[in-house]
Amino acid sequence: MKRDQVRYSEAFKLRVVSELETGRVVSQNEARERYGIGGSSTISKWIRKYGKNDLAAKVIRVETSKDRDAMKALKKRIRELEKAVADAKVQEVLHKAYFEIVCERYGVTDPEELKKKLATTLLGGECGLAEGSKGST
Repeated sequence: MKRDQVRYSEAFKLRVVSELETGRVVSQNEARERYGIGGSSTISKWIRKYGKNDLAAKVIRVETSKDRDAMKALKKRIRELEKAVADAKVQEVLHKAYFEIVCERYGVTDPEELKKKLATTLLGGECGLAEGSKGST
């Protein structure tokens, strides 16, 4: 079903904007209801075009050179951390693959059980790997 497009005169648009600026109409929604204006952004467009910009939403950002430098440094740090995370992920994938190869070569049937034993041994201070490696060098 096609909607009829309503065209408003310049005088009507100026009147609605004027009423909003002077406070006779409190909000854009009130103006829409009072005058039967359909579009939700119609009045906003009129305000930008005909208004004194008092009603237009504005965002003003004041930043010093120190702020800009800090922002630049933070963005650089984020890039570095993202690269470090990607590198760590690659290392993790490689370590898993190496572990699977070692388990396969040495006939380990339950790799998860081996992981648990290694973790217990390493965390418990009974690190035979470190002692054995000292004697072989």
